[in-house]
Amino acid sequence: MMTNTTLSRASIARPGAAIVIALALLTTLAAPSSTAQAQDVQVEGPLAGQPAVRHMRLYREGRLRLMPTFGMTLQNEFTRALLAGAEVSYGLTDWLSIGVWGAYGVVQVDTGLTDQVGARGVTTDRNRLSLPSRQGFNNQIGNINWVTSLQLTFVPLRGKLSFFQKLFVDTDFYIFAGAALVGIEERANIRRDGSASITDGVCGDGAPVAMRDQCLRESQNARANRMTVAPTFGAGLSMYFNDFIGLAIEWRGMPFAWNTSGTDERGPDGLFPDGAINYRDRIRHFNNMVSLGLIIYLPTAPEITD
Repeated sequence: MMTNTTLSRASIARPGAAIVIALALLTTLAAPSSTAQAQDVQVEGPLAGQPAVRHMRLYREGRLRLMPTFGMTLQNEFTRALLAGAEVSYGLTDWLSIGVWGAYGVVQVDTGLTDQVGARGVTTDRNRLSLPSRQGFNNQIGNINWVTSLQLTFVPLRGKLSFFQKLFVDTDFYIFAGAALVGIEERANIRRDGSASITDGVCGDGAPVAMRDQCLRESQNARANRMTVAPTFGAGLSMYFNDFIGLAIEWRGMPFAWNTSGTDERGPDGLFPDGAINYRDRIRHFNNMVSLGLIIYLPTAPEITD
């Protein structure tokens, strides 16, 4: 009886397995047909041969982009430069432009670190050249006075932004790179040595102490201007409110060496201090800034694709 029962269950199981196998084969055989039908729709449908995007506005191609900007430097330990400027560029295509940008430092804002040095800094005989007077520290720090650059802009992405699912604006994301000239203002060269000289650029320890200290304090206010060349690169996001008006948010980097603190940082062969403030005290910084720009395109009407 047990053997018959086992055989009976096996005989019942076989038709079920056969049904499962048959369904699997039918699904496999039907798949190419479904794929072929999908391909037929893709190839023979009403959108066959048509561009992926129609009636697209070419905001940049063949147009001048005029953009007043206002920005602020970041990550400088001692001061922030607020820069007002403008960009003028021309769209060679809708994804490649060439242009110039320039900005002027209208305001220099001291950081909290500068305020702390001015309030709590301690002058000793060892650091007297670097900090003759804590009250005059904010006069000796370096400033970025102006910047100008020649740059290429590449637009890899464009699309739309939605605000609260009600307002939709055309956007593009762009990157740029070029070469910049930077106008820098730093503490003028000054040397402290063993001589008795009290002259322009030298405050000798051999002179009377009061005269030497006065010479060093006056050196905090002595300024020198120079230009340096730096690579510049960055990225931005444009938002277009109509055919010729928009807004841009931009980040820019400009690495170069300068003496941000006006202090004696190093000397020949890395010796510190060397008793002089000069070109050896310049340290490379990754200077960067953010800015906001008002976009104006000319002519006012863009080309629109089919």
